[in-house]
Amino acid sequence: MKKFDKERVLLAVAGPVIAIVAAILLTSVVLIASGKSPIEPYTLMLEQAGYSDVQVLIVNQASMYYIAALSVAIGFRMNLFNIGVDGQYRLAAMMTAVVGANIALPSALQIPLLLLVGVLTGAFWAGIAGVLKVTRGVSEVVATIMLNAIATSVIGYLTLDNIWGVQVGNNNTTGIMKDSGWVPGINLGADVGEIYGLVFLAIALGIVYWIVLNRTRFGFDLRATGESETAAAASGVDAKKMVLTAMLISGGIAGLSGLPLLLGDAHTYSLSFPTGLGFTGITIALLGRNNPVGIAFAALLIAFLDKASPALDYATPVAYEKEIATIMQGLIVFAVVISYEAVRQWGLRRQQKRVGAELAAAAAQNTKKEVAA
Repeated sequence: MKKFDKERVLLAVAGPVIAIVAAILLTSVVLIASGKSPIEPYTLMLEQAGYSDVQVLIVNQASMYYIAALSVAIGFRMNLFNIGVDGQYRLAAMMTAVVGANIALPSALQIPLLLLVGVLTGAFWAGIAGVLKVTRGVSEVVATIMLNAIATSVIGYLTLDNIWGVQVGNNNTTGIMKDSGWVPGINLGADVGEIYGLVFLAIALGIVYWIVLNRTRFGFDLRATGESETAAAASGVDAKKMVLTAMLISGGIAGLSGLPLLLGDAHTYSLSFPTGLGFTGITIALLGRNNPVGIAFAALLIAFLDKASPALDYATPVAYEKEIATIMQGLIVFAVVISYEAVRQWGLRRQQKRVGAELAAAAAQNTKKEVAA
């Protein structure tokens, strides 16, 4: 590997590593301040990672986080901040559940139909913010935040008993989906659990994401527009079209985020369907630096914190609050922003020194040639 490549890898890895180490150290300070061991909680959570059933939970959760983070990363590469992934994913999951409960086709048609419904619903909801941005200059941050709140109200309305809702106890649901829309997974036994079948969809999306961004003209135009709209426009790229397209793609991928759980386990949308997935996706995209491999490791890390932390409540003789994991996740966000800027500045200084040394060497070489002449 060339020296330049080693430096590039170092710069790419340094930010996430610094962020994670800083989050662990700061969380340890919180534990010490509360009079508890700064080491035992991590030991307890690492022990949980050795259990097969917890590993299955981590993989399943990570698949949802991964898809949500890819959605966010698409926006980041376009210099767009799509905070609306959470609303897009929940609305898409609800609409998919409604279609799955009321339409019965053979599995070969039903599953693609449900996936398409998820993509189109998410793209439509994100497209509203995209249209507002390119036509009225409305910030996508403001638009998507408001659309999250609107999505919650729309879901509440559409799941009423007199529309598409089905009352199950005190919970409003969309009814159980037809069996033909259930995606089979990898059953590892009653004591271990089942890996969602759409885990492989998450992997496929990561591969497609990398190919499109790095090996296609569209990906180049998207990245160029994200770097500078004026420069992209000068090279013939329609910046407004790219902004709208990026928002539609981001929303479409967001619409798939909840489907591993919906089609692989829950088979209905209800008030207990998880929320906050989109905001966690932002953390994961930042930690993974918008790289599909980095995002995968970040998704597994955050899923591990989620699924291993409940064991802290049952620790003996001293119980630890499982919110420790939430504190760590929050600290990771702060540490990511700070560490990435520090690494960027360090990289710039190294680059400036290298260029300066090369210019000095070239000047010395020219002086020698002049003296020799």
